[in-house]
Amino acid sequence: MAKESMKAKERKRAEMVEKYAEKRAALKEAGDYEALQKLPKNASPVRKHNRCKLTGRPRGYMRQFGISRVTFREMANAGLIPGVKKASW
Repeated sequence: MAKESMKAKERKRAEMVEKYAEKRAALKEAGDYEALQKLPKNASPVRKHNRCKLTGRPRGYMRQFGISRVTFREMANAGLIPGVKKASW
């Protein structure tokens, strides 16, 4: 499990990106790069990092499911993810 502070920091970044999205788009379209520089650093979507929704693990993230590979495997083996079954041939 990730530290709660890291998960909170990531949520805060996501909120800030959402808050400034329209303003950033307008400034980019206008070509006003000096005003873009004055926006908060965390308003940039590049600074966001995908994390597992359940554990907060930053690595091994599976976009299709929104969880890490470790959590995915545990849930798939328990039959909690519909349409997913263990391969055998």
